Amino acid sequence: MTSATPPADTLEPPEEFRDLGFGRIAAETVRGRLIAKDGSPRSRKYGLGPQRWERFYRHALNVSWPVFLVWLFALELLAAGCFAVAYLALGASAIGGTEALALRDPFLRALSFSVGILSTVGTGPLHPVGSTAVWVATIESLVGPFMLVLAGGLLLARLVRPRSRVRFSQSAVVAPYRDGRALMLRVINVHPGELSEVRAKVNLVWFEERKGRRERRFYPLTLERPEVEFFNLHWTVVHPISAASPLRQATPASLRDAEAEFLVHLSGLEETFSTRVSARTSYYWDEIHWDARFADMFVPSPDETVTVDVERLDRFDRLPEGVTSQPGDSG
Repeated sequence: MTSATPPADTLEPPEEFRDLGFGRIAAETVRGRLIAKDGSPRSRKYGLGPQRWERFYRHALNVSWPVFLVWLFALELLAAGCFAVAYLALGASAIGGTEALALRDPFLRALSFSVGILSTVGTGPLHPVGSTAVWVATIESLVGPFMLVLAGGLLLARLVRPRSRVRFSQSAVVAPYRDGRALMLRVINVHPGELSEVRAKVNLVWFEERKGRRERRFYPLTLERPEVEFFNLHWTVVHPISAASPLRQATPASLRDAEAEFLVHLSGLEETFSTRVSARTSYYWDEIHWDARFADMFVPSPDETVTVDVERLDRFDRLPEGVTSQPGDSG
């Protein structure tokens, strides 16, 4: 079957799985992906204000370590530069003892004095001259510890916050499975901490023709193994395409025309902090490879330890055309 959209008699999903919380109106009006590849929702809320501090805090927790450290250094340097400009505005005599620095540039002298106060390491022979300069130095001496506490709090939050670092394969495949075919995707934990009791849920979202209308429908996919107790290696999540599967008559053309998307949710117990963490991703119809199967990830080890190569997570082998791109007897 190669119709543009899935058949209207596709199995009806249970009521609690209809829209996964997106809502009927959003599900029917939104075009394209519902979930971004990195797992973030493709949605926006108005009426909450700018929420600048909340967004800054969230970004500070989620950015990479190099970016985070550059942020801290840049903010510290920016604050010191602002106070240095304030000292320069008071005149060359606002800072005493500058002759000991052997610096000709007045801004560098003011910046050196400002960094000493802001970082609380001391200014050496430099000192403010005049009441206005003393007031500026006093304000800066109060701002400095506050910035250090803020930076320390963000650093501590990044260190102690439990988070998952689960990597999903860039693509999913429809591969041979027993006497039929199955949708498969791979996941692996790249964090040094261990995950256990890992559970997976995969939902199919696509458009169907219903009573003359094109509607987006949601279907939970039955997995061969929805949970693994130990997640020390990689895990291939498998949905067997049986006669009961909504994908039983699916082809590359039908998934394209139905704008199919597979929403994946993973949760597990993070053993370091004894708390559950989660990860999400989605696979759009053009990220599904047909007539393919995942390549082996296991590699030899000299000490006979079971070893996998993470760089092989996305690799797959091509199969003869039509092996899985055409429905078989199970479809």
